[in-house]
Amino acid sequence: MIGSITDIWRHPIKSHGRERLDDVTLTPGQTMPGDRVWAVAHEASKADGTRWVPCANFSRGAKAPQLMAISARMEGGQVTLRHPQRPDLSFDPDTQQDEFLKWVSPLMPADRAASARIIRVPGRGMTDSPFPSISLCNRASHRAVEQKLGRDLSTCRWRGNLWVDGFPLWEEFDWVGRDLRIGQTVLRVKERITRCLATTANPETGERDADTLGALAHWNHQDFGVYAEVLRGGTINVGDEVQLV
Repeated sequence: MIGSITDIWRHPIKSHGRERLDDVTLTPGQTMPGDRVWAVAHEASKADGTRWVPCANFSRGAKAPQLMAISARMEGGQVTLRHPQRPDLSFDPDTQQDEFLKWVSPLMPADRAASARIIRVPGRGMTDSPFPSISLCNRASHRAVEQKLGRDLSTCRWRGNLWVDGFPLWEEFDWVGRDLRIGQTVLRVKERITRCLATTANPETGERDADTLGALAHWNHQDFGVYAEVLRGGTINVGDEVQLV
């Protein structure tokens, strides 16, 4: 069976905005260029930018749902963030952290650790997985969740990098341990993605308004999408064919 790429997304600052792309060039063993380059450590975090650490060290949508309503654009080292409740902010995450911390503060719940600093780890994006990963999501599985909840949902709730269509629902779980050819690239699917409360928040409003985790429980799991690593690099375009190797 052959499917296709319908959407490509990157998230320049982990949990703080999404950006749609028409194409992307991947490198073996690396995350998507421009994806999770930076992450926002909270005041209780042990992250110091020297190595990868788990997502609990960072401000994220699971604890601060308003973060889910941020969109982003990255040009060079400059990132522009937009949110329905905040003025647009254009800044350099490496040198203008104070401007960002003032901007994001009103979006953070009072009973959660405040955002404290932006970090980056040279040579890799701060993905949720301990290995540099690309996340793939299946539109058929998304439609199944929509049908279970009886409403339309934005695919941005899942924060996936690559969206595929043309496959049966949940077939992506059968890809674990197998290779996919997408355009010029080959990716090896490594594991399923276990989901959190971030997916319950509306990416347009930042309000929790859909029991996505309860819907997934209908299939006796809490997973949506898969993590893969890049084996052979190259360019992926929207519309490229996707097939098991």
